[in-house]
Amino acid sequence: MKAMIFSAGLGTRLKPLTDTMPKALVPLAGKPLLQWQVERLRDAGIRDIIVNVHHFPDMIIDTIRRNNGWGCHITVSDERDLLLDTGGGLRKAIMANGEWLMANEPILACNVDILSNIDLRALMASYTSSTSPSSDTSSPRTPRPSSLLVVSDRPTQRYLCFDPNDRLCGWTNISTGELRGHDGRHLAFSGMQILSPEALALLPQMPADKFSLIDFYLRVMNELPLQAYVPTDYRMMDVGKIDQIAQAEAFAANL
Repeated sequence: MKAMIFSAGLGTRLKPLTDTMPKALVPLAGKPLLQWQVERLRDAGIRDIIVNVHHFPDMIIDTIRRNNGWGCHITVSDERDLLLDTGGGLRKAIMANGEWLMANEPILACNVDILSNIDLRALMASYTSSTSPSSDTSSPRTPRPSSLLVVSDRPTQRYLCFDPNDRLCGWTNISTGELRGHDGRHLAFSGMQILSPEALALLPQMPADKFSLIDFYLRVMNELPLQAYVPTDYRMMDVGKIDQIAQAEAFAANL
């Protein structure tokens, strides 16, 4: 399995730090956010990683080079001309000169600024077991998930909606009442997912260059099974605001 870390954001909520550096290099307990994510992926056995860049891109490229990718092979997807959001960024990252670079195997995609205690090996094992053919021919056949979406039961304003089989069926904003697709069990998205080659192959269907993965999922959810993955004892933190740095450092120290 390979991975992508979404690192191209402007980090406006982390100003003034991001006036002089990209969000991915904001230090946390002596290490940049990007290093925290790369090392967690590396320790889970993933060493082939793509990182997208836009804001202060050369600083990220230089840091990766000086640290030898922290023991990983890191490919940079350059978005300095246009910030593409998560879906557009992923599509650009796995394509070069019209050819797929990474679409022959699943990709674990995550945000550079979200820390969590998730067991990545357990997540990958869940994906592998769910996509392996069953030897039990007597049991009813169920669609294999084309993505595992890491979600949790926590309060927020925007939720993914899942049917009784934990398959994605919609999205809602409870503060505005907006609903796309169908309502169902409300679970909050973590920004982490595993996408199958079948799901990745549908990315070119999106009509715009810039789009979110949520938009992509809502477009293809009736074609492919997109399944909820709810980790046990899950804790996460979005390192999104300047006044949360001290709290995030304490959180990271206990991972």
